[in-house]
Amino acid sequence: MYHKTLPYRIFSVFNYILLAVISVCCLLPLFHLLMVSLSDTAPANAGLVTFWPIGFTVEAYVKTFDNANFLASLWISVKRTVFGTALALLVNSLAAYALSKDNRVFRGRNAYLWYFVVTMLFSGGLIPGYILILRLGLINNLLALILPGLVAVYNIILLLNFFRTVPKELEEATFMDGAGHFRSFISIYLPISLPAIATIALFTMVGHWNAYFDGLIYMKGSENLPLASFMQTIIVQGNTTSFDPAVIANLSQRTLRASQIFIGALPILLVYPFLQRFFVKGIVIGAVKE
Repeated sequence: MYHKTLPYRIFSVFNYILLAVISVCCLLPLFHLLMVSLSDTAPANAGLVTFWPIGFTVEAYVKTFDNANFLASLWISVKRTVFGTALALLVNSLAAYALSKDNRVFRGRNAYLWYFVVTMLFSGGLIPGYILILRLGLINNLLALILPGLVAVYNIILLLNFFRTVPKELEEATFMDGAGHFRSFISIYLPISLPAIATIALFTMVGHWNAYFDGLIYMKGSENLPLASFMQTIIVQGNTTSFDPAVIANLSQRTLRASQIFIGALPILLVYPFLQRFFVKGIVIGAVKE
């Protein structure tokens, strides 16, 4: 077999070493951030912390979680990610199921598909989008963070291609048993398409969790900002008014920021391992055709 040959073994070893080096390079900055957040004020400010905490302390995390605005923004991001991902999966999977049918089943299918594709090339713009959200009365509303990006055409196309690989005989069998399209979609397409759905769920979750710009536009007041927007105002803009001045005076800005960034990255890092086995299969959607 080819995988037992010496050249293939050498390639495999080199490949594993390269991937290990890349993985370490990706993890080291996050690990360094964690060490800074667990270090004392003086060594953190002096830049002496590398990959081991100096003067171990969890004071930065205590002060971070004592901040009511930080906890409120964290809760807003959790709600946005959960509800936004659930609604996006529902809407995009239903649209992909309909568009995966040919013209004999879904008349005008090509026209609808191009209607979606055009939105990938052109958008209404920032100002019209803000006016629309304002006229709908969604300022300071969680829906303002979810609805504008609810329909992701790229995700629809991924699901559409995956749905086309489902054997038509399975769907025809459900129709013969008296089921309709919704029953076929729930009983046949969703279970088979779990890798693709998990992949899109991961894309959507990361997008919602890391989005900050729409929160700055549509949310007024630090208590209404999602976590990414809240951290942007503190870390990038240097706005520390949401913290107690006594906390700022007694604690390093660097350790505070490091703890906030690490907390912001932690949820996605915890969720990814559970979706990883589906993600590996779903990322090659449409790569192999029989």
